[in-house]
Amino acid sequence: PQDHFKVNCISFSCPFFAVYQVFENVAEKYDVMNDSMTLGIHRVWKDILVHKMNPSPGTLLLDVAGGTGDIAFRFINYVRSVRERQLQQKLRHHQNLSWQEISKSYEEEKRNPLGDSQVVVCDINREMLKVGKQRAQHLGYCEGLSWVRGNAEELPFDDDKFDVYTIAFGIRNVTRIDLALEEAYRVLKPGGRFLCLEFSHVSNPLLSRLYDLYSFQVIPVLGEVIAGDWKSYQYLVESIRRFPPQDELKAMIEDVGFLKVDYQNLNWGIVAIHSGFKL
Repeated sequence: PQDHFKVNCISFSCPFFAVYQVFENVAEKYDVMNDSMTLGIHRVWKDILVHKMNPSPGTLLLDVAGGTGDIAFRFINYVRSVRERQLQQKLRHHQNLSWQEISKSYEEEKRNPLGDSQVVVCDINREMLKVGKQRAQHLGYCEGLSWVRGNAEELPFDDDKFDVYTIAFGIRNVTRIDLALEEAYRVLKPGGRFLCLEFSHVSNPLLSRLYDLYSFQVIPVLGEVIAGDWKSYQYLVESIRRFPPQDELKAMIEDVGFLKVDYQNLNWGIVAIHSGFKL
């Protein structure tokens, strides 16, 4: 049978430490550049990822390569909204509650707004984590959120620990995709879910040519103008082109043991969300 695993090195001239340097260089401008490169659509893609996750109170999420906190903050907001709806439904079904009981319910909600949910953000890059922590402090995200420096290919967590594993725009930058997928499988609980949001391959030939033109001619220029860094954004574009197409990544996810693996193309395949379960 065909071996779907490849030693997915960035290139022989750009080993691990060079890739690390790329993200250290762009950390401060990373979110601004995401807005510029995608015309803000990356925000919608991340919203779709979290809605697809559909976390309930009590969910333990590991977000890998999530240093700036985009997925973590969305997860917290989503769980908070679920908790608020649950409280409102409870009060509607118990309209004969006294004001003391209603007040007690709201006090309990304030003490535990996430319903024991937690998100652990794991990123190998110190600068990306630094930016994420600063954003969390500025936006008021404190409870249920922790930050860990770690390698996706050798996660510093016990087996069978998390309910959900997410990685958004990160897996194409690991040196060995197969090792990262094996680690995702290892740290998930039985019944846990793997979700990957990543740039992918456009199937329409005309749109693909237009997308390539934008990627190679426009994005590096934006990198230079906004972040003062042409080379880092040139690398980001090239890493997208080298990344496996949707069906090949699906097969790689299945090869480590995930079941019910599928993917959803967004915006004609510019990005795709892959999903699988540890059963």
